[in-house]
Amino acid sequence: MSKKTLKRIAEALERLSPAAGKAPDFSQASAFVWHADPDRLEPVAHVNRIGVDLLVGVDRSRDTLMANTLQFAAGLPANNALLWGARGMGKSSLVKAIHGAAYVAHPNLKMVEVQREDLPSIGRCLNMLRGADARFIMFCDDLSFGHDDAHYKSLKAVLDGGIEGRPENVVLYATSNRRHLMPRDMIENERSTAISPSEAVEEKVSLSDRFGLWLGFHPCSQDEYLEMIRGYCDAHGVDIDDATLRAEAIEWQATRGSRSGRVAWQYFTDLAGRRGVRLA
Repeated sequence: MSKKTLKRIAEALERLSPAAGKAPDFSQASAFVWHADPDRLEPVAHVNRIGVDLLVGVDRSRDTLMANTLQFAAGLPANNALLWGARGMGKSSLVKAIHGAAYVAHPNLKMVEVQREDLPSIGRCLNMLRGADARFIMFCDDLSFGHDDAHYKSLKAVLDGGIEGRPENVVLYATSNRRHLMPRDMIENERSTAISPSEAVEEKVSLSDRFGLWLGFHPCSQDEYLEMIRGYCDAHGVDIDDATLRAEAIEWQATRGSRSGRVAWQYFTDLAGRRGVRLA
């Protein structure tokens, strides 16, 4: 076999099984995004987040997650956290805001975002983080699993860590609309059709049990909704009287058919645009 042929074979094998990615210089950013194929951690120059003081109606969750994060940043034991509940109520915003606030006091605390579809490669990501001088909040947003979805097995590498154990310098924060990370009809279907109903869904349901912290998020009241918008107006210098704000904001929520932190921000974005105020 010629050297040219051997070279082509070697190149083909390298494409099929690329060399392990190298860890970046973690001092160049406060947050990174994990990408697979090829494996890499890309720094984020500017994290899209709001100040923790602008999050309304989540005081208990905010204080609990902040305490857990500061413990972790200081090198003390801390729990993985699952933020679950109503859509648009600030679950992912809270994670990013908490990291931003803790990062001021602990610049060695980094955040790594992992997309749900990249969970099968999570072990390789952990290998990059293991042994690094920094400490990492691994963040997975909108986490849930459907029928015939085996991605949850990869997540156990973060929660349990297998034979090596989860790296001491990594903690997982995940958000989900579902407390058990899987749809109710899927749970009921597997219970009704399995030979051993109690065991059929135990593996998937117990996944959420591996999070030490469960923080619930519930629909906001109208007063909280208006308070959110007033906070945004004050923070960004948008001048509007209370009566006008109340009338417009309630009409806006009526047209959307829902009331949440996300709807509050969408109304405020429209208001700022109409008032000619740029949002940094």
